[in-house]
Amino acid sequence: MSPVYATFGLEPATRVGAVLADGGHQVHRDFVDFVVDGSPLLFRLADLDAVSPLASDLPPAVLDAQVRALLLEDEPPLPGGRFVLYGCPECADLGCGAVTVVIERDGDDYRWRDFAWQTGEHVDLDRDGYHGTGPFHFHGPAYRAALTALLDGTAAAPSPRVLLIGPRVGLLAKLAAALRGIGIGADITPDADDVPTEELKQYGAASTVSQTRRDALREAFARSGTVLVDAPAPVVPVLVAQLQQALDRAPAARRRLTALTATPYAAEIDVTTPGRVQLTAYRVDRLRRTQVRTVLDAVLGPGHHRLPLDPRTVRGEAYLVARTSGGVLVAAVRGASARD
Repeated sequence: MSPVYATFGLEPATRVGAVLADGGHQVHRDFVDFVVDGSPLLFRLADLDAVSPLASDLPPAVLDAQVRALLLEDEPPLPGGRFVLYGCPECADLGCGAVTVVIERDGDDYRWRDFAWQTGEHVDLDRDGYHGTGPFHFHGPAYRAALTALLDGTAAAPSPRVLLIGPRVGLLAKLAAALRGIGIGADITPDADDVPTEELKQYGAASTVSQTRRDALREAFARSGTVLVDAPAPVVPVLVAQLQQALDRAPAARRRLTALTATPYAAEIDVTTPGRVQLTAYRVDRLRRTQVRTVLDAVLGPGHHRLPLDPRTVRGEAYLVARTSGGVLVAAVRGASARD
């Protein structure tokens, strides 16, 4: 009997970074995800903050080794013929947990089977297996073509970079440091009027903290295809999230979060696939201090969700930031009371 083939492909993906409330950082990682039957494999694993071993910042020799392993040209790194498909985005240590799979040849084809969550040298499939995921049988030529394309750069994920514009050097320096701390490149200029369009195209997003000449900037960046965040939040972690949202060019079908709105009484969010969602409220008080509160940290299913808010959490100037491992959305709280 002929095997039932699953389609195999690769596409750029992102694990979004974050500036944490305690001053720490969650690193931004660009990587290449596996696409099985037209859907990112990571989307089948609802509550998982992980990246594939095909990261955009790997040296060529390391990327070559990862590709050879997936083609079974190298020995498996784990007992039982198991390979790591997704690992910790911060350290890649197996002790943090990883999704592993058995990869084997079937004539000219490849089979992935026995998906599992693994934290040590051996795995208990009954306890830690991803039951219902796989096995997948891939047509050999298409599988090899997709992976070897990585080695000539045709499937590589772009490196994110933003341009910060304005005369307030201190604020821009803090913002640039925060962006660089999570792995996003940032350049600063007091004025972008004379920056050539070809140079602007090097940036995925830009932000201006100046009120002047915004209309001219909008036109210049529209011509270059670079997204301009022209209503930046006065809170560095929120502005970082705004820029991350602007950098995300994935179509809606490839995003877990597609819409976010907020009033003082409720947040409304649209989710395409099951996944962990963190919702954080940022509020600027009368003394211009930033108050931060986590209002949700849970796995949400697909659909439209209405989440009640405590008006005291979002009074005054307030913003909500919604995050999953692969995306971020920002919304100003509409109709918030001016009282602190």
